[in-house]
Amino acid sequence: MDFALPLKDRQQAAELLAERLAEYRGRNPLILAIPRGAVPMGRVLADQLDGELDVVLVRKIPSAIDPELAVGAVDEHGNRELAPYFSRTYTSMEWVEVQTKEQMELMRRRRESYGAARPAADPAGRIVIIVDDGLATGSTMAAALRALRKQHPQKLVAAVPVAAEDSLDVIAPLADDIVCLATPMNFMSVSRHYKSFPQVEEEEVLRLLNA
Repeated sequence: MDFALPLKDRQQAAELLAERLAEYRGRNPLILAIPRGAVPMGRVLADQLDGELDVVLVRKIPSAIDPELAVGAVDEHGNRELAPYFSRTYTSMEWVEVQTKEQMELMRRRRESYGAARPAADPAGRIVIIVDDGLATGSTMAAALRALRKQHPQKLVAAVPVAAEDSLDVIAPLADDIVCLATPMNFMSVSRHYKSFPQVEEEEVLRLLNA
């Protein structure tokens, strides 16, 4: 499937990724989507690759000055990944500690909600594909990869439609394979590389996880 940026929407992005990930079809890959935006993409990948869908819970740690700027990320177990440029953001570690606790509490509530109908999937010994709708800094994906590596997957793959080139450098040492469709210059933000990029609501996440 040919494409040009900006992508039409997350559906198109997921279909393009599925083509690039075709080697894993029929091998029961575990597709772990980063909520909430990547969950619709994860559903497409799981269906097209005959895999299983679940989520990996990681949250961005926002800058104290600009809430849109991520200075790092944390997973649900408290493992934290600070961005390479953290020291230039004028963000204190006291702020980071407070945000870490807040984000972990949010993830605890989400895990309870998402796991109400079924237990979390076990990645041990499996091909695990972590999907997000794009990488700006790479901190969130890096935190997810570090968390999953500790659970001993057979192979750990990062899959994203678009990424800032330096964000791929951040995650390269952490993944066994990276599938990325495009690394546009002057990246700025993930949303600018989609024509349609609506917010994904919790109700949709629950519906897709239980589809």
